[in-house]
Amino acid sequence: MTAVLTRRPGLARIRTARSPLHLCCLGFVVLVVAGALLAPLVVPYDPNAVDLGNALAGPSAEHLLGVDAAGRDTLSRLLLGARTSLLGPLGVVLFSTGAGIVVGMAAAWRGGWLDSLLSRSTELVFAFPGMLLAILVISTYGEGLSAPVIALAVAYLPYVSRLTRSLVLAERERPYVSAYQVQGHSALQICLRHVLPNIAPVVLAQSTINFGYALMDLAGLSFLGLGVPALTPDWGRMVFDGQTAVQHGYPLSAILPCVLIVLTVVAFNVAGERWADRVARRDR
Repeated sequence: MTAVLTRRPGLARIRTARSPLHLCCLGFVVLVVAGALLAPLVVPYDPNAVDLGNALAGPSAEHLLGVDAAGRDTLSRLLLGARTSLLGPLGVVLFSTGAGIVVGMAAAWRGGWLDSLLSRSTELVFAFPGMLLAILVISTYGEGLSAPVIALAVAYLPYVSRLTRSLVLAERERPYVSAYQVQGHSALQICLRHVLPNIAPVVLAQSTINFGYALMDLAGLSFLGLGVPALTPDWGRMVFDGQTAVQHGYPLSAILPCVLIVLTVVAFNVAGERWADRVARRDR
């Protein structure tokens, strides 16, 4: 009898739902990413140029979104701040997704003591709040983007590893895995060539959601003054710097980065959840 090797729809066959809300969120994500990439070319002013004589000035022809308490152009800082605000979460997602897939796949495929060891280790990380871990790392290694990114990546790793483990356990029971094993394919070949493409859509959908949460966590750290250095344009840092302006009745320089943070987090979460729902419906 010849075994029929069947595979579920992989990443190339997944189509996202095309609802108006989903399209709006995708469009906003594209707009934010494009603004971050093109920011050095389109910013009208030096984001750190101080003009105390023009501090807290409202929107005008010269400064479309006004200036902050130090006289710095708000639009320029928002555009360049998008680069830092998106780069940090991207690093968190790349590291946590890559490491989480390796950990989850190894635990599910090998089982036994390795599965128990890796599962208990991820549970320990779950018990430790990610923000607290980031604060401890920052207090040890100082301010900057690298320390909080690494700390949050470790905190987000269990979400990906546990999801990957459950998906791989389900894949191992499918006939095509047994067929490839009979044909002499190694475990590494089966995992990389066949299992990984099948679970990739679900894992990437979860990683898209994690991106939004990581953006919010890093913005919160910057707001507390624990993230990027003071002169680095960053949305969370802009909210922190805008507190003085709010107290004097000029909230625009603090409200605008808040709005961008909220809209970006919502856009990434909606896109990720829609993608995950679409994958779940296709797998039924």
